Amino acid sequence: MRLPSTLLGIALLTVACGQTKQEYVPALVGFYNLENLYDTLDAPGVDDAEFLPGSAKQWGSKRYFRKLDKLANVISAMGKDLHPQGLALLGVSEVENRTVLEDLVKRAPLKDRHYQVVHVDGPDRRGVDVGLIHNPELFKVYAHKSYRLHMADTSFRTRDQLLVSGVLDGDTVHVIVAHWPSRRGGEKASAPNRKAAAELGRHIIDSLLARRADARILYMGDLNDDPVNVSVTRFLRASGDKTKAVDGTFFNPMHTPYQKGIGTLAWRDSWNLFDQICISPALVSGTGGQYKYYGVRIFNEPYLKQQDGNFAGYPSRTFVGDTYQDGYSDHFPVFLVLVRDAASTGER
Repeated sequence: MRLPSTLLGIALLTVACGQTKQEYVPALVGFYNLENLYDTLDAPGVDDAEFLPGSAKQWGSKRYFRKLDKLANVISAMGKDLHPQGLALLGVSEVENRTVLEDLVKRAPLKDRHYQVVHVDGPDRRGVDVGLIHNPELFKVYAHKSYRLHMADTSFRTRDQLLVSGVLDGDTVHVIVAHWPSRRGGEKASAPNRKAAAELGRHIIDSLLARRADARILYMGDLNDDPVNVSVTRFLRASGDKTKAVDGTFFNPMHTPYQKGIGTLAWRDSWNLFDQICISPALVSGTGGQYKYYGVRIFNEPYLKQQDGNFAGYPSRTFVGDTYQDGYSDHFPVFLVLVRDAASTGER
């Protein structure tokens, strides 16, 4: 595959297929855990004291806007070599409210794309939610709904799962953004919480497939589990084998990089790949619309990595404890490349 040229504003991927070449129009969809993107205001009912002026982190306007600029630079660069406008949409997690997302998309690197925001306040005690930003020229939202995870232990509160439905260049696409419960207390002890989150995700998926068997669905998020964990494989029903993406089983393209030892976050000298985008069978086969899956990328550019010390190569984060590091996030972002045939629409 060669990098795209831009013809009449359309990015084309040229792929060698035997003795012939096929041109495709790409669409890019991503996910990024923004790691504690808080504003500087005290929000009632939210445990945000850690990120207020006067806290040990000394979180104020200067550091807030510095983080926004750094994140905006990353988002603007994602997929820019494949499409001149970059990402059509980006699911995000660990955002305090709608305001921080609106501030993010107004920063200089993103301002000209006119990204719009979808966000619903959730019940998480720390006040962090999931959300979606999207380029309205590429993805037009027509509906969204937030789903709450209810547990037998009513004191347990976690992030809602956000369903956003829209039109991607003629294709109706449903995007579910999630941030599953953490591994706090240990992976095994906390596993039932992620199982429950996976079951909620599967419920949303099944409700969409019941209305249309070839629904084009992307399930994305920080799952706090790897592609091989049972929460993903059994309860969400996402397989790393494309051939098994039938009858409602999703394809998880993050399985292959994980098996190669590639991750999106590191902990105690081992890599995890918690940040995943799983897709419905229709996006694998191309049925029911124009776009289908082409490839996946973990956006782990050198500037996103810590350069030296014991944690060289790890994601460069904003804080380590209360020590300011002037980084980005403790996760690398990820994105998928979807393609449609350029010849079918005369875009050459």
